Amino acid sequence: MALLDVSGFNRYSELRRQILPAGQTHLVDRTNHYSFGTKTPEFALPLGVDPSAFLKSCNQEAGVCIDLNHGTTTLAFKFKHGVIVAVDSRASAGRYLASNDVNKVIEINPYLLGTMSGSAADCQYWERLLAKECRLYRLRNNHRISVAAASKLLSNMMLGYRGMGLSVGSMICGWDKEGPGLYYVDDNGTRLSASMFSTGCGNMYAYGIIDSGYREDMTVEEAYELGRRGITHATHRDAYSGGVVNMYHMREDGWIKVCKEDVSELIHRYRKGMF
Repeated sequence: MALLDVSGFNRYSELRRQILPAGQTHLVDRTNHYSFGTKTPEFALPLGVDPSAFLKSCNQEAGVCIDLNHGTTTLAFKFKHGVIVAVDSRASAGRYLASNDVNKVIEINPYLLGTMSGSAADCQYWERLLAKECRLYRLRNNHRISVAAASKLLSNMMLGYRGMGLSVGSMICGWDKEGPGLYYVDDNGTRLSASMFSTGCGNMYAYGIIDSGYREDMTVEEAYELGRRGITHATHRDAYSGGVVNMYHMREDGWIKVCKEDVSELIHRYRKGMF
Protein backbone atom coordinates (compact mmCIF):
# COMPACT_ATOMS: atom_id res chain seq x y z
CA MET A 1 0.00 0.00 0.00
CA ALA A 2 2.78 2.40 0.89
CA LEU A 3 4.53 1.72 -2.43
CA LEU A 4 1.31 2.45 -4.33
CA ASP A 5 0.92 5.76 -2.50
CA VAL A 6 4.52 6.80 -3.14
CA SER A 7 4.55 5.82 -6.82
CA GLY A 8 1.09 7.20 -7.59
CA PHE A 9 0.14 3.98 -9.42
CA ASN A 10 -3.52 3.22 -10.16
CA ARG A 11 -5.39 0.73 -8.03
CA TYR A 12 -6.07 -2.76 -9.39
CA SER A 13 -9.78 -2.09 -9.88
CA GLU A 14 -9.06 1.09 -11.87
CA LEU A 15 -6.51 -0.72 -14.06
CA ARG A 16 -9.00 -3.56 -14.62
CA ARG A 17 -11.64 -1.09 -15.89
CA GLN A 18 -9.07 0.32 -18.33
CA ILE A 19 -7.97 -3.09 -19.62
CA LEU A 20 -11.33 -4.90 -20.00
CA PRO A 21 -14.10 -3.55 -22.25
CA ALA A 22 -17.33 -2.36 -20.65
CA GLY A 23 -19.36 -5.24 -19.27
CA GLN A 24 -16.61 -7.84 -19.67
CA THR A 25 -15.54 -9.50 -16.43
CA HIS A 26 -12.90 -11.96 -17.62
CA LEU A 27 -10.17 -12.23 -20.22
CA VAL A 28 -11.16 -13.96 -23.44
CA ASP A 29 -9.16 -16.79 -24.95
CA ARG A 30 -6.71 -15.48 -27.55
CA THR A 31 -3.39 -16.24 -29.19
CA ASN A 32 -0.84 -16.70 -26.44
CA HIS A 33 2.21 -17.81 -28.39
CA TYR A 34 4.75 -16.05 -30.57
CA SER A 35 5.92 -17.29 -33.96
CA PHE A 36 8.27 -15.17 -36.06
CA GLY A 37 8.85 -17.63 -38.88
CA THR A 38 9.48 -16.40 -42.40
CA LYS A 39 6.16 -17.88 -43.64
CA THR A 40 3.56 -17.02 -40.98
CA PRO A 41 4.65 -14.18 -38.69
CA GLU A 42 2.26 -13.66 -35.78
CA PHE A 43 2.39 -10.95 -33.16
CA ALA A 44 0.32 -11.56 -30.03
CA LEU A 45 -0.43 -8.43 -28.00
CA PRO A 46 -2.26 -8.21 -24.66
CA LEU A 47 -5.72 -6.66 -24.58
CA GLY A 48 -5.95 -3.22 -23.05
CA VAL A 49 -4.70 0.30 -23.43
CA ASP A 50 -2.13 1.31 -26.03
CA PRO A 51 1.28 0.12 -24.70
CA SER A 52 3.15 3.28 -25.70
CA ALA A 53 0.57 5.52 -24.01
CA PHE A 54 0.64 3.34 -20.88
CA LEU A 55 4.44 3.58 -20.66
CA LYS A 56 4.29 7.37 -20.93
CA SER A 57 2.02 7.39 -17.87
CA CYS A 58 4.64 5.50 -15.82
CA ASN A 59 7.42 8.10 -15.62
CA GLN A 60 8.27 11.12 -13.52
CA GLU A 61 6.64 13.55 -15.94
CA ALA A 62 3.31 11.81 -15.30
CA GLY A 63 3.82 11.93 -11.53
CA VAL A 64 4.91 8.29 -11.09
CA CYS A 65 8.29 7.90 -9.38
CA ILE A 66 9.43 4.94 -11.50
CA ASP A 67 11.98 6.01 -14.11
CA LEU A 68 14.79 3.49 -14.46
CA ASN A 69 17.76 4.43 -16.64
CA HIS A 70 20.14 1.83 -18.04
CA GLY A 71 23.89 1.81 -18.56
CA THR A 72 26.42 -0.54 -20.11
CA THR A 73 29.35 -0.84 -22.52
CA THR A 74 29.61 -3.49 -25.22
CA LEU A 75 31.87 -3.61 -28.27
CA ALA A 76 32.55 -5.89 -31.22
CA PHE A 77 34.83 -5.68 -34.23
CA LYS A 78 35.77 -7.83 -37.20
CA PHE A 79 39.33 -8.66 -38.22
CA LYS A 80 40.95 -11.27 -40.42
CA HIS A 81 40.74 -13.98 -37.75
CA GLY A 82 37.04 -13.52 -36.92
CA VAL A 83 35.01 -11.29 -34.61
CA ILE A 84 35.93 -10.11 -31.11
CA VAL A 85 33.06 -9.43 -28.69
CA ALA A 86 33.79 -7.76 -25.34
CA VAL A 87 31.30 -6.55 -22.72
CA ASP A 88 31.22 -5.28 -19.16
CA SER A 89 29.04 -6.95 -16.51
CA ARG A 90 27.34 -4.17 -14.52
CA ALA A 91 23.53 -4.07 -14.45
CA SER A 92 22.09 -0.80 -13.20
CA ALA A 93 18.56 0.51 -12.63
CA GLY A 94 18.86 4.25 -12.35
CA ARG A 95 21.19 4.96 -9.43
CA TYR A 96 20.78 1.43 -8.09
CA LEU A 97 23.51 -1.12 -8.88
CA ALA A 98 21.47 -4.27 -9.46
CA SER A 99 24.34 -6.65 -10.20
CA ASN A 100 28.03 -6.59 -10.98
CA ASP A 101 28.24 -10.05 -12.56
CA VAL A 102 25.89 -10.18 -15.55
CA ASN A 103 27.03 -11.88 -18.74
CA LYS A 104 25.81 -9.53 -21.47
CA VAL A 105 26.60 -11.97 -24.26
CA ILE A 106 23.73 -14.25 -25.32
CA GLU A 107 25.02 -17.54 -26.74
CA ILE A 108 22.44 -18.05 -29.51
CA ASN A 109 24.13 -21.14 -30.97
CA PRO A 110 27.73 -22.31 -31.51
CA TYR A 111 28.10 -19.94 -34.50
CA LEU A 112 26.02 -16.94 -33.35
CA LEU A 113 26.36 -14.50 -30.47
CA GLY A 114 24.22 -11.55 -29.40
CA THR A 115 25.01 -8.73 -26.99
CA MET A 116 22.76 -6.99 -24.46
CA SER A 117 22.36 -3.23 -24.21
CA GLY A 118 19.27 -1.47 -22.86
CA SER A 119 16.79 -3.50 -20.85
CA ALA A 120 18.24 -6.83 -19.77
CA ALA A 121 14.79 -8.45 -19.77
CA ASP A 122 14.00 -7.29 -23.31
CA CYS A 123 17.37 -8.34 -24.71
CA GLN A 124 17.31 -11.76 -23.06
CA TYR A 125 13.73 -12.53 -24.10
CA TRP A 126 13.99 -11.50 -27.75
CA GLU A 127 17.41 -13.03 -28.33
CA ARG A 128 16.28 -16.32 -26.79
CA LEU A 129 13.30 -16.17 -29.13
CA LEU A 130 15.75 -15.56 -31.96
CA ALA A 131 17.72 -18.63 -30.83
CA LYS A 132 14.53 -20.70 -31.12
CA GLU A 133 13.89 -19.45 -34.65
CA CYS A 134 17.49 -20.14 -35.68
CA ARG A 135 17.18 -23.70 -34.38
CA LEU A 136 13.91 -24.21 -36.25
CA TYR A 137 15.52 -22.87 -39.42
CA ARG A 138 18.34 -25.42 -39.00
CA LEU A 139 15.87 -28.28 -38.61
CA ARG A 140 13.72 -27.23 -41.57
CA ASN A 141 16.53 -26.48 -44.04
CA ASN A 142 19.32 -28.77 -42.85
CA HIS A 143 21.87 -25.94 -42.76
CA ARG A 144 22.67 -23.03 -40.44
CA ILE A 145 21.01 -19.67 -40.80
CA SER A 146 23.29 -16.89 -42.05
CA VAL A 147 24.29 -14.00 -39.81
CA ALA A 148 22.48 -11.57 -42.11
CA ALA A 149 19.25 -13.58 -41.96
CA ALA A 150 19.42 -13.95 -38.16
CA SER A 151 19.89 -10.20 -37.71
CA LYS A 152 17.01 -9.57 -40.15
CA LEU A 153 14.73 -11.83 -38.09
CA LEU A 154 15.54 -9.84 -34.95
CA SER A 155 15.02 -6.57 -36.81
CA ASN A 156 11.57 -7.75 -37.97
CA MET A 157 10.65 -8.64 -34.40
CA MET A 158 11.62 -5.15 -33.25
CA LEU A 159 9.67 -3.51 -36.10
CA GLY A 160 6.51 -5.26 -34.93
CA TYR A 161 6.84 -3.63 -31.49
CA ARG A 162 8.27 -0.24 -32.46
CA GLY A 163 7.04 2.52 -30.16
CA MET A 164 5.80 0.10 -27.51
CA GLY A 165 8.54 0.67 -24.96
CA LEU A 166 11.17 -1.95 -25.81
CA SER A 167 14.76 -1.04 -24.96
CA VAL A 168 17.16 -3.08 -27.09
CA GLY A 169 20.52 -2.31 -28.67
CA SER A 170 22.10 -5.58 -29.76
CA MET A 171 25.01 -6.70 -31.89
CA ILE A 172 24.57 -10.00 -33.73
CA CYS A 173 27.94 -11.65 -34.45
CA GLY A 174 28.64 -14.90 -36.24
CA TRP A 175 30.39 -16.89 -38.93
CA ASP A 176 28.70 -18.36 -42.00
CA LYS A 177 29.49 -19.21 -45.63
CA GLU A 178 30.30 -15.55 -46.30
CA GLY A 179 32.81 -15.42 -43.45
CA PRO A 180 32.59 -13.37 -40.23
CA GLY A 181 29.51 -11.17 -39.87
CA LEU A 182 28.63 -8.29 -37.55
CA TYR A 183 25.28 -6.47 -37.41
CA TYR A 184 23.68 -3.91 -35.11
CA VAL A 185 19.94 -4.11 -34.36
CA ASP A 186 17.93 -1.83 -32.06
CA ASP A 187 14.36 -1.50 -30.79
CA ASN A 188 13.37 0.78 -33.72
CA GLY A 189 14.13 -2.02 -36.17
CA THR A 190 17.35 -0.37 -37.32
CA ARG A 191 19.77 -2.90 -38.84
CA LEU A 192 23.32 -1.94 -39.78
CA SER A 193 26.41 -3.84 -40.89
CA ALA A 194 29.94 -2.59 -40.25
CA SER A 195 33.41 -3.70 -39.16
CA MET A 196 32.99 -2.39 -35.60
CA PHE A 197 30.23 -1.32 -33.21
CA SER A 198 29.97 -0.22 -29.60
CA THR A 199 26.72 0.27 -27.68
CA GLY A 200 25.71 1.62 -24.28
CA CYS A 201 26.41 4.84 -22.44
CA GLY A 202 30.16 4.06 -22.32
CA ASN A 203 30.44 3.55 -26.08
CA MET A 204 32.18 6.88 -26.78
CA TYR A 205 35.12 5.84 -24.59
CA ALA A 206 35.26 2.37 -26.17
CA TYR A 207 35.15 3.86 -29.67
CA GLY A 208 38.10 6.11 -28.81
CA ILE A 209 40.25 3.11 -27.91
CA ILE A 210 39.12 0.94 -30.83
CA ASP A 211 39.60 3.70 -33.40
CA SER A 212 43.13 4.36 -32.21
CA GLY A 213 44.26 0.71 -32.27
CA TYR A 214 42.12 -1.10 -34.84
CA ARG A 215 43.72 -2.80 -37.84
CA GLU A 216 42.11 -5.43 -40.03
CA ASP A 217 45.33 -7.48 -40.07
CA MET A 218 45.80 -7.63 -36.29
CA THR A 219 47.05 -10.80 -34.68
CA VAL A 220 44.69 -12.67 -32.36
CA GLU A 221 46.55 -11.51 -29.24
CA GLU A 222 46.50 -7.88 -30.40
CA ALA A 223 42.74 -8.14 -30.95
CA TYR A 224 42.24 -9.59 -27.46
CA GLU A 225 44.28 -6.77 -25.95
CA LEU A 226 42.32 -4.12 -27.87
CA GLY A 227 38.97 -5.53 -26.71
CA ARG A 228 40.08 -5.68 -23.07
CA ARG A 229 41.50 -2.15 -23.21
CA GLY A 230 38.34 -0.72 -24.80
CA ILE A 231 36.00 -2.05 -22.09
CA THR A 232 38.46 -1.19 -19.30
CA HIS A 233 38.76 2.47 -20.34
CA ALA A 234 34.97 2.73 -20.66
CA THR A 235 34.37 1.33 -17.17
CA HIS A 236 36.94 3.78 -15.76
CA ARG A 237 35.14 6.81 -17.25
CA ASP A 238 31.51 5.65 -17.15
CA ALA A 239 29.87 5.14 -13.75
CA TYR A 240 27.20 2.84 -15.20
CA SER A 241 29.75 0.33 -16.56
CA GLY A 242 31.96 -1.96 -14.49
CA GLY A 243 32.41 -5.43 -13.04
CA VAL A 244 34.39 -7.78 -15.26
CA VAL A 245 35.33 -7.97 -18.94
CA ASN A 246 33.70 -10.95 -20.66
CA MET A 247 35.32 -11.56 -24.04
CA TYR A 248 34.43 -13.97 -26.84
CA HIS A 249 36.18 -14.79 -30.11
CA MET A 250 34.01 -15.88 -33.03
CA ARG A 251 36.06 -18.19 -35.27
CA GLU A 252 35.33 -20.28 -38.35
CA ASP A 253 34.76 -23.36 -36.17
CA GLY A 254 32.54 -21.48 -33.68
CA TRP A 255 32.93 -19.12 -30.76
CA ILE A 256 35.20 -19.53 -27.75
CA LYS A 257 35.16 -17.63 -24.47
CA VAL A 258 38.51 -15.88 -24.11
CA CYS A 259 38.45 -14.40 -20.61
CA LYS A 260 36.54 -13.08 -17.66
CA GLU A 261 38.78 -10.48 -15.97
CA ASP A 262 38.10 -7.98 -13.20
CA VAL A 263 38.24 -4.42 -14.52
CA SER A 264 39.78 -3.11 -11.28
CA GLU A 265 42.86 -5.22 -11.99
CA LEU A 266 42.91 -4.24 -15.67
CA ILE A 267 42.73 -0.54 -14.79
CA HIS A 268 46.02 -0.89 -12.90
CA ARG A 269 47.50 -2.74 -15.86
CA TYR A 270 46.49 0.05 -18.26
CA ARG A 271 46.90 2.95 -15.84
CA LYS A 272 49.46 4.64 -18.09
CA GLY A 273 47.48 7.16 -20.13
CA MET A 274 44.37 6.88 -17.91
CA PHE A 275 45.31 9.17 -15.04
